Amino acid sequence: MPLKIELKPGERLIVGNALITNDNERVKLFIEGNVPILREKYVLTEKEADTPCKKVYYILQEMYLAKDPTVLHPEYFSRIAEITQAAPSFAPAIDELNADILGGDYYSALKHMMALIEREAELLDRAKG
Repeated sequence: MPLKIELKPGERLIVGNALITNDNERVKLFIEGNVPILREKYVLTEKEADTPCKKVYYILQEMYLAKDPTVLHPEYFSRIAEITQAAPSFAPAIDELNADILGGDYYSALKHMMALIEREAELLDRAKG
């Protein structure tokens, strides 16, 4: 069964290594096959990766889109160790992330990392407050 995606005017989408940009009208796409897909709202640029959790998300995004994600494992595990040391309360969520990574489920890891980014933002807001 193909994946159905609706794009708003001007919305972008990454399919595999290709960036697809919609024109001026709403469009429906049906995508068949096993390729990585990221909607624009889930894409984080390297410049936007300005916190420890966002940096890990960026690495995960690169892993998800890479032909050989294992080359990024050392950088991922190094950054994750830093986060665990700084915020031990993140350990259970990081265990889920690591299980995703070791199981090759990078899309699930991205979703789990989004939750950690939200928790990180709450902690940073409290620290400023």
